[in-house]
Amino acid sequence: MRFSRLICPIIFSSIFYFSCTPRLAPLANNEGAAASSFVHPTWSEQSNIYEVNLRQYSKAGTIKEFEKSLPRLREMGVDILWFMPLTPIGVEGRKMDETELGSYYAVKNYKEINPEFGTMDDWKELVQHAHRLGFKVITDWVANHSSPDNPWMKNHPNFYAKDASGKIIIPFDWTDTRKLNYGDRELRDTMIEVMKYWLNTTGIDGFRCDVAGEVPGDFWKECITELKKIKNVFMLAEGESPELNYNGFDATYTWSVMVAMQNVYEGKFRLSQFDSVLNHNIQVYPKNAYRMYFTTNHDENSWNGTEFEKYGDANKALAVFSQTMYQSIPLIYSGQEEPNKKRLKFFVKDPINWGKYERAPFYYKLLHLRNSNVALSADASYKRLATGNDDAIFSYIRQKGKKRVTVVLNLSDQPQQFTIKEKEMYGNATEIFTGAKEKLGEMTVYSLSPWEYRVYEY
Repeated sequence: MRFSRLICPIIFSSIFYFSCTPRLAPLANNEGAAASSFVHPTWSEQSNIYEVNLRQYSKAGTIKEFEKSLPRLREMGVDILWFMPLTPIGVEGRKMDETELGSYYAVKNYKEINPEFGTMDDWKELVQHAHRLGFKVITDWVANHSSPDNPWMKNHPNFYAKDASGKIIIPFDWTDTRKLNYGDRELRDTMIEVMKYWLNTTGIDGFRCDVAGEVPGDFWKECITELKKIKNVFMLAEGESPELNYNGFDATYTWSVMVAMQNVYEGKFRLSQFDSVLNHNIQVYPKNAYRMYFTTNHDENSWNGTEFEKYGDANKALAVFSQTMYQSIPLIYSGQEEPNKKRLKFFVKDPINWGKYERAPFYYKLLHLRNSNVALSADASYKRLATGNDDAIFSYIRQKGKKRVTVVLNLSDQPQQFTIKEKEMYGNATEIFTGAKEKLGEMTVYSLSPWEYRVYEY
């Protein structure tokens, strides 16, 4: 959804909590909360997500035009394509001018395709093509609200939540939407029915659910149980509450970690505080939860700044972190492989300026490592490694069976020279970005420039 400080109050309460919390003990054995009873799709364990902003992806902004990028993205290593909402956009409540196209998240009809993007047949063909290439496809789903000119408003007024005076509720400051009423049984059944329609009719593999925490948890548990009777869907929640995982979502957002990353770059957080944020996340989420790690997405890019504005010279090191962290299903947003260095406007046409895809090789290395090495699967173990300078160096090892991946990050603006006397990382390893083969041991001295990174595969 478009960014608002109101939509995710957990972010800000979490920031306060984490900034005041002392460093927790390292979680070498990944002690977390009880596991969720829901079972992830088998194909999701080592997967990643690419968010498609269809409107801004090309000058045409159509499904057909995007389809031309499928082979390139598959070659880069992308697994799951998440499309921002494809449904028609309401008109009522928009800030109208000659360029205004409206918010994707003001749904005018839940069973149609926005003609701005093409037709339902275009979408079905894209899904089939994506599946042939090995992708999975999910689409954004807006269950919390619809546009005021959605036919439901006239035909099913009981579908909408009202305040004490009987007036239909406008969520937050989103004048182009009206809040749905999950106290109404018919609304619940209808919402599940239209989600099943997309699964059965278009063949998609799941949903990313907008402001999921604003919709009652018991609805999600019922809904996801019903959807899984059709196929083992992948469900991504725009929310950070652990309850979302218990209610059936495979993955939740990591806003608290994203904010902590920016605080580290800006010098507001010590690495001990950053470590506390990570350990807290490991402790409070189900053992089998997936967390979507990211450096940017459509909201962050449009409203809070590009990854270059937010993280400066640390942007690549933090991308490495997001791609390799425990429980992570990492996200790449449209244009990061270029890289896109502008804020993409939200309500108007503002295409990405594609050129040479200069960062595609960087993501290729990370995505293919994740696909090929089980040490980066979401359930592989995680342990932070003690270094000769833990105030500047953040290092950790991921392991599953005999497979290991070690990450070493200089999260400081100064060059660092140090040793790592942790036996878990000793051995013959290959640094994935340079291809250099090294024998890592007790006497190995590491020299990293400001914000430099190393990723070793054994």
